[in-house]
Amino acid sequence: MTQVEGAVFYDRSSWGRIQVSDADRLNFLHNQSTNTFNLRKPGEGCDTVFVTSTARTIDLATAYILEDSVILLVSPGLTEKLMKFLDRYIFFADKVKLADITAETQTVSVLGSKSHDIVKELGAAELIAQPYGTHCLVDGIRIAVGSGLATEGYTLISDRSIDLNAKLKELGATEIDDQTWNQLRVEQGRPMPGEELTDDYNPLEAGLWHTISWNKGCYIGQETIARLDAYNGVKQNLWGIKLNQVVEPGTVVTIADEKVGKITSVVDAIGLAYIRTKAGGAGLQTDLGEIVALPYLTREKQN
Repeated sequence: MTQVEGAVFYDRSSWGRIQVSDADRLNFLHNQSTNTFNLRKPGEGCDTVFVTSTARTIDLATAYILEDSVILLVSPGLTEKLMKFLDRYIFFADKVKLADITAETQTVSVLGSKSHDIVKELGAAELIAQPYGTHCLVDGIRIAVGSGLATEGYTLISDRSIDLNAKLKELGATEIDDQTWNQLRVEQGRPMPGEELTDDYNPLEAGLWHTISWNKGCYIGQETIARLDAYNGVKQNLWGIKLNQVVEPGTVVTIADEKVGKITSVVDAIGLAYIRTKAGGAGLQTDLGEIVALPYLTREKQN
């Protein structure tokens, strides 16, 4: 596994940013995604999943609650799709407004044990050791707890007039490229749309139990998710796989010529794969290698 030494940063400005505003914004998001929103206060944040009516995954997003709006950080290339998805559920009497603010804003994530020092230098020492998603605004930069991966860190959002990259380099952080970020996310198990998050899978299968509120009422896809949980209906789970050979995404995973799963992502000798629940989990030996647990993925109720 790749170790994140010191502090590194990754420019996530290609990820989308959607602003949800007006009086009904929290109740609206509460009803449209897997996590709870209606009781959240400004300065809080969370991960949430947008799913279809049959609980198939659309995207894993991070939400930051502001005084007068919510900022959704969504996966690259999905802003328009999610805007249309959300707009479909805004009815005449709803006080909800959507705005794509991707072009005028930027996002950078800082990762590693020294990321706390960076945040302290930026003037947000009060965020250290705070819950995931907690955020504050300092000199035009919104700084939030959480790197987007299992690695400790923070996510910064600002308008593009601030040179975040230059500022972070001055503070001693080193920039990483897309390839390194992708390697980290595969090694840690963060699922991505088009690979692990597709119409073929639901959030429980994708190891996103931590993004689901089990105490709230109805939301899109809630009935299916509740039924899967109640009847132990999760038929496959996302795992890491230590590969013993070179393979491509889409390769079938077998045990004694019997199909037990499929590879979704590969970086070097580690991959992500959906494995049938009945086949087993961590420690399972397959024709392509050993199935392993990864730190980003959860399989139990968190709340």
